Amino acid sequence: MAADQTLSAPLLDNVPHTVITVHENPPSQAQPPFDNHNQDSSFDEENPYGFLGAHGFEVPGPTTVDPFKNYTLGIDGLYEWVKIVVCLPIAALRLVLFGLCLTVGYVATVCALRGWEDKQNPMPKWRCRLMWVTRLCSRCILFSFGYHWIRRKGRPAPREIAPIVVSNHVSYIEPIFFFYELFPTIVASESHDSMPFVGTIIRAMQVIYVNRFSHSSRKHAVNEIKRKASCDQFPRLLLFPEGTTTNGRAIISFQLGAFIPGYPIQPVIVHYPHVHFDQSWGNISLAKLMFRMFTQFHNFMEVEYLPVVSPLENVKENAVQLAQRTSHAIATALNVVQTSHSYGDLMLMTKASEFKQDKPSLYMVEMAWIESLFRLSTLEAVDLLDKFLSMNPDSSGHVTFHDFLRILRLKPCALSEKIFQFIDVQKTGKITFKQFLLGSAHILKQPLFRHFCELAFVRCNVEGTEYISEQELGDALALVMPNLDVDGIHGLFTLFDTDGDGRISKDDFVTCLRQNPLLIALVLPQLLRRELPAAEAQDGMHDG
Repeated sequence: MAADQTLSAPLLDNVPHTVITVHENPPSQAQPPFDNHNQDSSFDEENPYGFLGAHGFEVPGPTTVDPFKNYTLGIDGLYEWVKIVVCLPIAALRLVLFGLCLTVGYVATVCALRGWEDKQNPMPKWRCRLMWVTRLCSRCILFSFGYHWIRRKGRPAPREIAPIVVSNHVSYIEPIFFFYELFPTIVASESHDSMPFVGTIIRAMQVIYVNRFSHSSRKHAVNEIKRKASCDQFPRLLLFPEGTTTNGRAIISFQLGAFIPGYPIQPVIVHYPHVHFDQSWGNISLAKLMFRMFTQFHNFMEVEYLPVVSPLENVKENAVQLAQRTSHAIATALNVVQTSHSYGDLMLMTKASEFKQDKPSLYMVEMAWIESLFRLSTLEAVDLLDKFLSMNPDSSGHVTFHDFLRILRLKPCALSEKIFQFIDVQKTGKITFKQFLLGSAHILKQPLFRHFCELAFVRCNVEGTEYISEQELGDALALVMPNLDVDGIHGLFTLFDTDGDGRISKDDFVTCLRQNPLLIALVLPQLLRRELPAAEAQDGMHDG
């Protein structure tokens, strides 16, 4: 899969995503996806989560767009085979040129960085001049990949007019091109620093590192973007707001790092016209992609600098709106659709591939939409997918009732059937990952979820200690699952004992329910109901 080049998680948790969803049945054209009417704590015999206020949900239809699919994974046709055989000697020469240019560029970069201690300030001009050697080497590297000429349209705006440049991201070729063309400062994952050759070169670009899953790291990256964009002594900044590569046939959701500072943005579009060979870095390995590039007579690449997108004057515009206008400009220029997919979908698809699923793309859910609606993080979604895949979904991505119960350590009973039916919104007797994810997220989203988790711990902890014993858990579960045997109780106890110390603390209990929100139906409603008669009798005495 493609490596990320910039931010993929939202830079600020309290700033919503740019979400433009494309569905077969868009939520905006159907009923609201989640009906939260009657938000009370009353018990519903059919809905095991009515006490939370979770009164059912709808699952949007699957999207027909796969923004990560490479459409020429195989070598098809006699022409392609003949071309590859003919180009093999040329590919060998290109590989030598690539290695030579990479070595020379690396040495020049090491010389430019040698003795430079003050990396918080702009790189001295003599060091920047030395980096021209590396920049020329990068152009030769593009030549070795078959990009003998590159068609350009428009011109880069002066740095003082547009200090930030954003581009769509299709392949590893764009960073090489922009390094040669603009020598910008980029935002990159911290993992890039340890990559051979690449780490050294991007350090010379005064890279802004970010850990996409760390709030403090994302916040620091935003501050650095603001600081460097505001100083003309620094190079212009380049960001790929999609956060990962796509196949160029769609624009996925934009992250907000480039737009939070509120500076004018110059959008750039990169297009790779092709007939036989799709150059996108999607579901294809880097080695195979490089081999196919080396064995082409010529690879086409077109770059167009679009008009600068400036924050609206006399109108209060936030980062989301500026990102929307910019993404619309790029999508319009490319003549492609916009979707709510994100890097999170790529992680989900990768996880499904690791589990040898026949159709990994079935597990994409348009994570930007999910994150915006539920504040569910990508890592939480991946954990839920890991649990779902352990249920042995069939080739169409569906899970049966039996496998659902096996992983959640449940026994067949009236309550477990209601839990499954709550997820099975289409009443087919099977569930998909999207249903499992949305149902779990819908429960987690309820404002009182954490409160009820803590209340359930108190109700189960009959002895009033800091821990729940296996006997106490078994007594509580017996109220809702009378057919639960000793092995079943022990299985659930092990599930709740998240730290494996042989006892369930409050943190263990809450953590387990956050990881398995569907299980909250086991440990609270009947415990609360058990106290209702006494409470009603006491109320009657007061009324009398």
